[in-house]
This record gives sequence, C-alpha cells and structure tokens, in this order.
Amino acid sequence: MNIAVYAISKNESKFVDAWVDAMSEADAIYVLDTGSTDDTVARFQARGVTVETQVISPWRFDVARNQALELVPEDVDICVSTDIDEVFRPGWRAALERAWVPGTQQANFRYTWNFNPDGSEGFVFYREKIHARRGFTWVNPVHEVLAYTEPGRPKVVFAQGVQLDHHADVTKSRAQYLPLLELAVQENPENDRNTHYLGREYLYYSRWADCVSMLKRHLALPSAQWADERCASMRYIAQAYEAMGNDREAQQYLLRACGEAPWLREPWLALAQFCYRREDWPGVLYAARHALEIQSRPATYISEGDSWGPLPYDLAALASYRLGDRAAAAEYGQQALRLAPGDARLLENQRFYEG
Repeated sequence: MNIAVYAISKNESKFVDAWVDAMSEADAIYVLDTGSTDDTVARFQARGVTVETQVISPWRFDVARNQALELVPEDVDICVSTDIDEVFRPGWRAALERAWVPGTQQANFRYTWNFNPDGSEGFVFYREKIHARRGFTWVNPVHEVLAYTEPGRPKVVFAQGVQLDHHADVTKSRAQYLPLLELAVQENPENDRNTHYLGREYLYYSRWADCVSMLKRHLALPSAQWADERCASMRYIAQAYEAMGNDREAQQYLLRACGEAPWLREPWLALAQFCYRREDWPGVLYAARHALEIQSRPATYISEGDSWGPLPYDLAALASYRLGDRAAAAEYGQQALRLAPGDARLLENQRFYEG
C-alpha cells in the first residue's frame, strides 16, 4: 500500500524537522510552499521532501490544498493531509493500514487540536483528512473540507490508533480568517457550517451585534440540524448579549442552549459561569451539578477542554461553600484539585472548605 503525505507551508522553518520526523512512516512527502521568506524550502529539501513553490493570489486555503494534492502521483493509494504544525504519534501507518479495508475511500482519526498549560488535552475530536487519491477535492476559502466528487457517499473507516497532535504557532496572525469566512458565506449563503463559523469569528472580534445576527441566521437555516452546533451558536449569542449588557436575552439563550443539547457539559458550564458572575449561588450549583452528571465526553470539536477540567468542580465547590455546605465544598474541591493539583488558588480555597 502506497501512502503519501501532502501539506501547504509558509514560513514554517521551526516546525520542519519535527513534522518530517512524524510523517516519515509515509512512502513520500509532498509540500506546496506558498511563498516562504525564511529557510523553510531549503530545510524541506535537505530532509528529502518534494517541494514546489506557488503563490496563491487571491489567497484561498482550498485552492492551495488542491494544488498541493496535485503534487501527489496518481498511483498513490492513500493521501494524508496535515498541517506543518501537526505531528502523528508513532505507529500511525500500521494503524492506518489495519483500518484501510478494500473499498475504503476515506478514514477518520483522533485529533487533539490544543493542549492545556499542564499538558493535558484540550479540544479533542475526529478528522477525515485521509483519503483515496481520486474522488476528492477541497472546498471553502477557509475552514476547508474535503468534498467527495463521485456519486453517492464515500466509504469511511475509523483508523483506531492514528493520533494527530496540533501544536499551533500562536505568533501567527489569523486576520485572514474573517474576510475569508465572509467570502465563504457570500459564495454559499445556505452553508450552515460556514455561517456558524462566521458568527463565531465575529464573537472573537467583539463584534457583538454582527455575532448575534449571523448566529441567529445560522439557527434559522433549514440545514442547521446538528444540535451540538446549534447549542454552541446559542451560547455565543448569549455571550454577545451579555457583553452588550442585555442579561435577559443572555440568560434566555443560555437556557435555550441547555435545552438544545442537554447532554453536553458546555451549555451547563456557561450557565453556571453566568450565575457566578451574578453571585446566584443556587443557580451556579444547579448548573454545575448538571454539567458534572455528564460523564461521557463527545468526540467532536464542540467539546471544550475547560468543561472536562477542574472548572465545573471548582464552581460547584464555590457555590456549596457560599450556601453553607462546607462538606460538599470540600468534596468538590478535592475533585478539582485532582485535575489541577498544582493550582495555588484551588489549594487555598480547599483550606477554607476544610478549615
């Protein structure tokens, strides 16, 4: 089985060696450099990577990835797309070969998008960036995805044991994301995924009114059926309303978010934090307990690291203490410390709970 890795790059010099090492289980590695001004290209060439340079103007991620895919020979069986700041854990090829049964066109695998300061995993979900050489193309100017170009649906397998870790370069600007997302929604206004992402991007830019408008538009789209993402839109709307001083609407959308996807910790935790900021201790405890009742973490990008760290226990402990239940506060506090044993604030709080 012939496996090739392909990627796009620009000024990735500091990631080259770690990335090539992690991809070295493949038969070949292909990189489309889109205009590096450092020694990225030379470093790739020194490691035996096939590199071509092409400036994409106007810039679009889908165009760049499709050009990178064109570098991969037609006789390759499996194409693996990654970014240069992502690394596979060893043994990924053998795991992929075990999963890739005859007739497979695509594989999904476990992906860690970020890591918490203590080294634990943050966002963890599954990706489908491994595919057959033919029958796929990248679409969307940003937050690009693979589209199947053949009739019907591709046969997708889960590649158990394939783990990709993302170690982002936080110094890189993401300023291009907003205009590209606006372009994506302009090109396809009925695309619920891009509409959600654009509303979220407005939130990042503190464009509160635009965030509310776009995410309400997302919720109104007939195709916006995934409850987890709808719930996220409602949470973001609530966050924007709170920032604008409209607590009534913020609370309404937080309650709607909890009702939309009550199986997720995230809306309950957001409600607990909202109540905490208002010193509504019964509300904090009610929402935090609901969050903690959920024991199964979903394998989607909606699942946020804070929800599965010490925060829900910490909030439950604080609320219990304020409500006079020191025993419950101490118990919740111990659970928070179990997940963050070196946190000075949690340690100090625990002394009060147990004192």
